[in-house]
Amino acid sequence: MKEGIHPTYREVIFQDPGANFAFLTRSTIDVKGRETMKWEDGQEYPVIRVEISSASHPFYTGKQKIVDTAGRVEKFRQRYSRNARATK
Repeated sequence: MKEGIHPTYREVIFQDPGANFAFLTRSTIDVKGRETMKWEDGQEYPVIRVEISSASHPFYTGKQKIVDTAGRVEKFRQRYSRNARATK
């Protein structure tokens, strides 16, 4: 392999704050300026916050969770419930 063209491969903590779940793995993601957190082994690692992980994804949990941002789900339901009534 050529020297100097590959990204640095380091240990990083990925944290899902919504599910209170974190895991330590290796990644090539840029961690400059990121906060660090102490892991179970006593060492500090950079933290990458994620919105969805295996602890919060409906496929893995078996629970359907609707995230309604700015009422979009309700607007969708209203729009198509009117169309369904008009066509009957």
